[in-house]
Amino acid sequence: MIKKKIGILMLFVLFLSVGAKAQLATSMRINEVLVINESNFVDDYGQRNGWIELYNGSAGTVNIAGCFLTNDKNNPKKYSIPKGDVLTKIRPGQHVIFWADNLPDRGTFHVNFKLDPYSDNYIALYDADGRTLIDEITVASGQLADVSYGRKIDGQAEWTQLTKVTPSTNNLTLDSNEKIDNFKNNDSLGVGMTITAMAVTFLGLFLLYFIFKQVGKVSIAASKRNAKRAKAASAPVGSIAKEDELGEEAGEIFAAIATALYEVTEDVHDVENTVLTIQKVTRNYSPWSSKLYGLREIPKK
Repeated sequence: MIKKKIGILMLFVLFLSVGAKAQLATSMRINEVLVINESNFVDDYGQRNGWIELYNGSAGTVNIAGCFLTNDKNNPKKYSIPKGDVLTKIRPGQHVIFWADNLPDRGTFHVNFKLDPYSDNYIALYDADGRTLIDEITVASGQLADVSYGRKIDGQAEWTQLTKVTPSTNNLTLDSNEKIDNFKNNDSLGVGMTITAMAVTFLGLFLLYFIFKQVGKVSIAASKRNAKRAKAASAPVGSIAKEDELGEEAGEIFAAIATALYEVTEDVHDVENTVLTIQKVTRNYSPWSSKLYGLREIPKK
């Protein structure tokens, strides 16, 4: 029992240590750098300048407030990332852009140095103590305008020229779909796709028809069995054998008899000229001898 508790405690401590490590700023990486910005991404002031992208490759949110960015190896504390800005909390797998415009008064993400398009650019990220180096990169001179230098895959070791710059998003972008390209090469007219789609559709309809037909048969058979059982339970013993002998013909015979009786009762007076009807009418006076019809004016009382 004690060993079990110790094992659970050690596992809990391990999870805590992994989670704490994921929250450290040391998991941040310099991910992409654009030195010459002529017609690319603009900042919140509508200006185009070089920029530095950081990437959080950990499993937890990292707060980079208090860390340092620099372009000088001898001055690791050149730009201190301000504290108190909620945007310095970088969620897992997310990116953040810092503008190298030498205008730190414009906000948290505007550093106090610029990138030189004519020489090598050293860029480093230091932890809040100003001594712990988190990540660094040297971007060689001769960079092309609007072509960034970044990691081929976010957070990975390999760096390359990115003709399609990706500020604040993944460096690896898929411009094509392998399956679609393969389909275009093997069936450019779409004949195979049409045949396959029609085959699948008709097969599905046939299966539905077969299933519903079988279900209908089973339901009808079950209804007949239940009806026979109900009749057998309520009818006398002697009538059961007779009903079995008549079978389905009994219903047809009863229907014919009922139809014949209906015709007889409804057609009694079809020939009206052979029917003489005399009805006695009771009157309180005779219209022939009534003085009412002989008066021009009803006498006043």
